[in-house]
Amino acid sequence: MPRLTVIGGGLAGVEAAWQAARSGVEVTLFEMRPTRMTGAHKTSRLAELVCSNSLRAASVENAVGLIKEEMARLDSLVVRCARDSAVPAGGALAVDRDRFADLIESRIAAEPLIDVRREEVTRIDPSCVCVVACGPLASESLAASLADLCGSTQLHYYDAASPIVSADSIDRSAVFEASRYGKGDGADYLNIPLDRDAYRQLVHDLVHGEKHDPHGFEADAAAGKIPYFEACLPVEVMAERGEDTLRFGPLKPVGLNDPATGRRPYAVVQLRRENESGTAFNLVGFQTRLTWPAQKEAFGKLPGLANAEWLRLGVMHRNTFVDSPRVLRPGLSLRNAPNVYLAGQVTGSEGYVEAAATGIVASINACRRLRGDERPFVPPATTAIGALCAYLRDETSSNFQPQNVTFAYFAPLDVPIRDKKARRQALAERALSEIDAIARSFREAPMSQHAM
Repeated sequence: MPRLTVIGGGLAGVEAAWQAARSGVEVTLFEMRPTRMTGAHKTSRLAELVCSNSLRAASVENAVGLIKEEMARLDSLVVRCARDSAVPAGGALAVDRDRFADLIESRIAAEPLIDVRREEVTRIDPSCVCVVACGPLASESLAASLADLCGSTQLHYYDAASPIVSADSIDRSAVFEASRYGKGDGADYLNIPLDRDAYRQLVHDLVHGEKHDPHGFEADAAAGKIPYFEACLPVEVMAERGEDTLRFGPLKPVGLNDPATGRRPYAVVQLRRENESGTAFNLVGFQTRLTWPAQKEAFGKLPGLANAEWLRLGVMHRNTFVDSPRVLRPGLSLRNAPNVYLAGQVTGSEGYVEAAATGIVASINACRRLRGDERPFVPPATTAIGALCAYLRDETSSNFQPQNVTFAYFAPLDVPIRDKKARRQALAERALSEIDAIARSFREAPMSQHAM
């Protein structure tokens, strides 16, 4: 029986392996950790979340909420484990990252068709049907092998992770519990209210604090060509764009009133739960490349954090991705190596959920190829998964950049709807109807299509 090789044990890799096994295909899943660690991972767990613990909005009227629901209806391992390890986060789906990784590992280990090997893959064999889900932190040798197969220079951008603080070190008298507009349970976040002076002090410290040079990429730093991903900018980069940038961005106070004053604060720093027990909190939107001493100094001035115990300080790392519109086929295989499928952030699908979604598509198509079926599964752009894949095929711009799933790439409704909320509801209803039909077609396919 032919086996599918999956390279990478992140969210896209485990999703690809899971989907293949559930359809009856044997899988060898390679993960190089702990034999070889990356600059961002802290453990050897499969599906370790190295940045935020949030999978973002939960509502299907939001594109990322919709894509999660579509994935759930396609038996997504990642979404199932995320929902089973959820922590309160207002209108978002956030997880206890340790429990999330434990659930992924246990369910992968319990799947008899998946063989997990803790080995580094240094070369991609184009004669072997495989899914490369190496993530944004591929080893140099694997990245070089991928670049050779792509036939073009790989791109990169810099990403950053936010600090995490111990809950019992936060002065609760200086913060208040609330979610914006009372979403979720209404008190899923801790909020640090800032007056004008405290806000200006923070901006000053961010702008003038000592920064790390991006490790390993001094040439880009020296040339001033650090291509940050716009949706995940370091907080100091946002501060450098203008004094009010942060308070109209991640520190916006809208939907929040300080019970101590009964008024909306000038700005608000939000802390989100990192785990189910609520013993750790993440500074929302504070991804940074400030040095650790500079972080402690700047963030220690925030109300309630003078005696903070930092469980993790912000870090900076590089994410690698390919020029997908010009190197990938519609089914996510390489144009120059049709046996090789890409999944995850290496495709330019930015975000945890988006990465896992491409793992589903790549896995379905790789399994089809193993069975001798050359017809690619290309989800329609009437769905969130299809809209994401449509972006990866869009050659309009010569400067392809990673992007989250958005409604912008959905096929328009047959009858236009002007009201934004009603339009998104209609798009979601149409998408879920399409996904249900796709899921039924997979279930109803002859057994020979699901097993070798």
